[in-house]
Amino acid sequence: MARRNFKYKRHRTSKKGRKSRNFLVPAPAIEDSQKSLFTDVATGPNIIPRPKHCISRKNMEPEALKVLYRLKDHGYLAYLVGGSVRDLLLGKRPKDFDIGTDATPEEVRRLFRYSRIIGKRFRLVHVYFRGGKIIEVSTFRRQIELDDREAMREGLGPDSIFGTPREDAFRRDLTINGLFYNIADFSVIDYVGGIEDLRSGTIRTIGDPERRFIRDPVRMLRAIRHAARTGFRIHETTWQAIVRHGSKIRLCAIPRVRDEWLKDIKSGFAAPWAELMFKSGMFEHVFPGLSSLLRQAESPEKVRRLFVSMIRELDRLVGTDSQGLGDAFFLAAMLYPLLYHSPKWKALEPVKVRWPTQEVRALVDSVFFPYDFKRADREHLAQLLSSQWPIIFCVSTGRWQKRVYNKAMFPQSLLLYNCLQRALGRQVLELSDIPSKGKKGGRGRGRRGRPRSKSRHYRNKSGGKQT
Repeated sequence: MARRNFKYKRHRTSKKGRKSRNFLVPAPAIEDSQKSLFTDVATGPNIIPRPKHCISRKNMEPEALKVLYRLKDHGYLAYLVGGSVRDLLLGKRPKDFDIGTDATPEEVRRLFRYSRIIGKRFRLVHVYFRGGKIIEVSTFRRQIELDDREAMREGLGPDSIFGTPREDAFRRDLTINGLFYNIADFSVIDYVGGIEDLRSGTIRTIGDPERRFIRDPVRMLRAIRHAARTGFRIHETTWQAIVRHGSKIRLCAIPRVRDEWLKDIKSGFAAPWAELMFKSGMFEHVFPGLSSLLRQAESPEKVRRLFVSMIRELDRLVGTDSQGLGDAFFLAAMLYPLLYHSPKWKALEPVKVRWPTQEVRALVDSVFFPYDFKRADREHLAQLLSSQWPIIFCVSTGRWQKRVYNKAMFPQSLLLYNCLQRALGRQVLELSDIPSKGKKGGRGRGRRGRPRSKSRHYRNKSGGKQT
């Protein structure tokens, strides 16, 4: 006999003050209602029931559960979607919990007071909670080439834009990102074979990779990202498509590409990511300026190994004490190993303590072209790199000047210096090796306490001038 689910029906308190009582009423089996979603049972999904997977609600954020249950209680489908399901199945803690539903954005907006519809091309809803927590809710969409604005101009209604969970699953990029978690019966729903790829450790696109990558070249970066973070291998067909169409990444919006690789540099898995970028040829297409700097080196392979070693030190920082490090530090860590063997960098070597900020600023702008960053980040990046020369000069002479270690950004400059020293296999510089500030220099007592100079003229009581 199939196990059936039960739901509570709460009876209101009568006028006589009798206490309410709860009664168990049999509800339709979840399995039966789930299969009714599909017109063809043969093409239905692979449904993994709760006893056969490791996802637990204990590992989900309470805000995400609140959104899921409210959608379900109002008669809508409520699925945990995307990377959060993948991470939970791999035993990791997801960074974000995204939710998919068959409710339209307007219907979701009416359910949650503190929410807002965002997005011009693809509308979705952000639900806001205390502490700045945001849960993103999107409506299942059809496989349509038009975005919301284009569909409205063509006179297409919501039925032409929004679709079923199956249609939404086949819109996604990778099979391991096309899994759904159903809050109604705690099962995992797999339309695209993501469970098998998780078990075999394979990164594979949903559908033809040639068409997927031509339609949105950023998917190539995401395939490399997930391979680096999970340690999975990229399927041969997907890999060959990345190698053939890598140059098409230049057709994408520059800010979008910049945001994608900035995530990878700060992820803690930047070293395997960099190796895959070099191996696939994507590094040259994504970073033309850095690649030009790499080709100009006397030994490109040696500089390339130093770059990967430096990025590995960056991953170590992310796992330990990366708090407070902004984008400028990660950019400096990317550029420093490539500059280290560059003739342009060696030409800046000073004969005294000097910060060549102006020269470094011009060099940075040319190397990171065509990407743009905040003005504060560009300035911080130039100062971090220019501050390496005073440190190198003081280490070589053995004498430390107060104006070097009294800089506000000296701790980050020293951290960047030590990262490169570890990548080169050299001894790092500890704070204890640097002399303390010591006593204040000078013999005077300050401007206010300074004695009156003998050569200064003053008037005596009789009005005469004395010297």
